[in-house]
Amino acid sequence: MRRYGFLLLCTLALAALMAAVAATVARAHSTPQIRAAQAHERAVMAEVNAIGKQVQVAQDQAWSAQQRVKLVNQSLRRNEFRLHVARGNLKAAQKRLAARLYSLYVNGSPSTVEIIAGAHSLSQIISRTESAQALSNQDSELGRQALSFERSVQARERQLHRLKQAREQALREKQAKVREVTSELAQQRRLLASIHSSISRLQAQEAARERAAAAAALARLRAEEAARAAAQRAAEARAKQTQQSGSAPPTIVPPPPVPVPTGNPGAGHPQAASLALQELGVPYVWGGSSPAGFDCSGLVMYVYGELGISLPHYTVAQWNATDPISSPAPGDLVFFNGLQHVGIYIGGGRFVDAPHTGSVVRIDSISNFGGYDGARRVP
Repeated sequence: MRRYGFLLLCTLALAALMAAVAATVARAHSTPQIRAAQAHERAVMAEVNAIGKQVQVAQDQAWSAQQRVKLVNQSLRRNEFRLHVARGNLKAAQKRLAARLYSLYVNGSPSTVEIIAGAHSLSQIISRTESAQALSNQDSELGRQALSFERSVQARERQLHRLKQAREQALREKQAKVREVTSELAQQRRLLASIHSSISRLQAQEAARERAAAAAALARLRAEEAARAAAQRAAEARAKQTQQSGSAPPTIVPPPPVPVPTGNPGAGHPQAASLALQELGVPYVWGGSSPAGFDCSGLVMYVYGELGISLPHYTVAQWNATDPISSPAPGDLVFFNGLQHVGIYIGGGRFVDAPHTGSVVRIDSISNFGGYDGARRVP
């Protein structure tokens, strides 16, 4: 039970680390570097799973070695008892043999003449002869018993020595497996910690870049809106002066040019770019079309809905409902990958989109995204 409890604790710790990494990845704005780190993470996770299986095997082997140690200890206790009995039997046999030798030394063995001379009948002669032979056999048997017991003791000693070696080998196996498990678990923790740190660092860098890009995009949009407003006010002032004078308009020194990206002729919806930037960080949700979660076409539909313009919730339908343009201006739609993806252009070659499951609404680059199909303008 202790080994399974230890393994369960390690598994839960690793699962917590993996969940933390997965949660971090879910918040990530995918970039080539982050995608490479995530690919590395998947490879390492596969390796971690393989190591986890090895850990289980090592735990089982360590437990098996521990059981062998218990069995050997039980055998040692039984054999120690048997050795004690064998030594006791040897000692008793040695005492009996010593007593018999002492008796023979003091009294001597009866000769055949003494046996016959001391008998008064034929039956006594036979009886005394058989008794002398029995005593001789007893002497031999005592010797054999003593030798047998001595050999038994030696065999038990050799068996105990082998069992002792087996116990030490089992203990060494157990210790080696414990060291192996500890090393494997430490390696897993180091791998997961390294991956988590790397992805977190990349995400922090990307988040800072996104914040800077969003701030720059908002500043550019505000400058463009201010420039358009100034140009509109200047045009209105010139028209008013023309009406008042009733003659040719006086020469007016134009204001210094403002770098405003020019799109195709026709009114666009630059406000859509500002509205899209307000949704940065909203999680991707398949079929979503609200600030609780967006997919790519749902984001477009929501932003233009805020402007009072109704668009369908489908990239191909949005393509068909808009007008083709040669180059996008802020607020125009940009399509990718065979009309499988759409975003809202914000200028500077960038657009706001909700790319895929596990990501958030973010700023992407047309050149880096790939699969560009073209731009369309909402009428």
